[in-house]
Amino acid sequence: MSQGQRWSEIKRVPPGSGTLLTAAAAAADVSPGSEDVKAPRFLSPERRGAPLCGRESPSADFPAPGRPARNPAAGCPAGVANGCRAAARRAVAAQSAAGGGTRGRPRATAAVMCGKGLLLLGLLIVLLQAVQAVQYSGSAESGSNSLKIVGSILFPVKVYVKLDHSSPHILCVTNHLRNSELIDPVFRWNGPGGYLSSENSSVQISPTGTLIFGHFRSDLSGVYTCSLVYKLIAAQPDKRLTIKYLIYAYSDPQYYYELTVQYHAAPCNSFRNTSFGKALLQILSKLIADLSCEVSLIKSECHHVKMQRGGLQNEMFFTFSVTCLDTENNKLCPQSACDAPHRLYKAKDLIERFFKKEVEIREKSSEPLPEIYYIDGTLQMVRVDRCYPGYGVNAVRHPDCPECCVICSPRSYNPSNGIHCLQCDTSLIYGATTC
Repeated sequence: MSQGQRWSEIKRVPPGSGTLLTAAAAAADVSPGSEDVKAPRFLSPERRGAPLCGRESPSADFPAPGRPARNPAAGCPAGVANGCRAAARRAVAAQSAAGGGTRGRPRATAAVMCGKGLLLLGLLIVLLQAVQAVQYSGSAESGSNSLKIVGSILFPVKVYVKLDHSSPHILCVTNHLRNSELIDPVFRWNGPGGYLSSENSSVQISPTGTLIFGHFRSDLSGVYTCSLVYKLIAAQPDKRLTIKYLIYAYSDPQYYYELTVQYHAAPCNSFRNTSFGKALLQILSKLIADLSCEVSLIKSECHHVKMQRGGLQNEMFFTFSVTCLDTENNKLCPQSACDAPHRLYKAKDLIERFFKKEVEIREKSSEPLPEIYYIDGTLQMVRVDRCYPGYGVNAVRHPDCPECCVICSPRSYNPSNGIHCLQCDTSLIYGATTC
């Protein structure tokens, strides 16, 4: 749907709400197509039109008759300029020794040599940066995979694995036995679903008893135990050891914006207030629909407000939530443009400009104020962190992952859009969303 068609739909508001035409006109004036809202970007002075070293214009290398040749080192940095001048002097000397050529040719040849040298230097810098980037990403990945967790016989060890990521190496030994020689060790892992083996596609168990998860899921969270049978000396009887782990899935916190706004309203028992609230929700939803974001009405209340040096007036208090939908399957936009925080930032900017435009249009209008209109300065947009349903933040229970959205343990749950797991004595599973 084109921008014009979408704004035409917004203008067809239901009858009975006089200020909706003003709001619709404001929405049309702040169409996303009119100005691309982007997060602030800063360019270095070199990126803002700095002259190219030795290549100011194509004609500069071969000047017209009667016009002096350009210095091939013009515009170069200090260190590079010295190299360019040296190349120019060598080219002039070589040309003079050969006894041929025109007066402008040696400098042109030197400029070409300087340009080729700078091109090679640029390619080397790009290759060096690429190698450094590969080395960094490789070391980060290898560092996470090489992390080893050692168990304890005194208490269960907590392990946190990010959703859809590989787990660290979970060892079936204690810190005391880690550097000891174990004779005829036998490892046996059990999880929430019973006995574990490498035949299960979700886990890997090495010959030394190390447990590794790939693409960790919520339903893999729970209590895991490893039974170890071993000998320190061949002549001694077998020794047995049981190690317990509590493995939790977690994710990074998500966030949304909570929007509060006040309108001068009709009498609180009037149906016009309800109709206006529905129309306002529709307009805001269409305003950010192209960003794959949505607006939801949390609550609307009508109150009598005593004004300074005035009487009572009716005001509507609206609270909305602004969230962005998951668009990972949308292949039509770059990754940065599809990023949810980026789209949410643009949605916030559009909504703020919408209410600003409404005030500007009303101030320029000579018509009397409508019955329902936006009260300037009452808009507030607050960022609110949240976790997925079944997940919550608890720095006391999970001190090693204090800002993580960790899956709710048994006897707790999180229904939706909350930041904490709530107590529920009847819940017996991990990640409960109901009680």
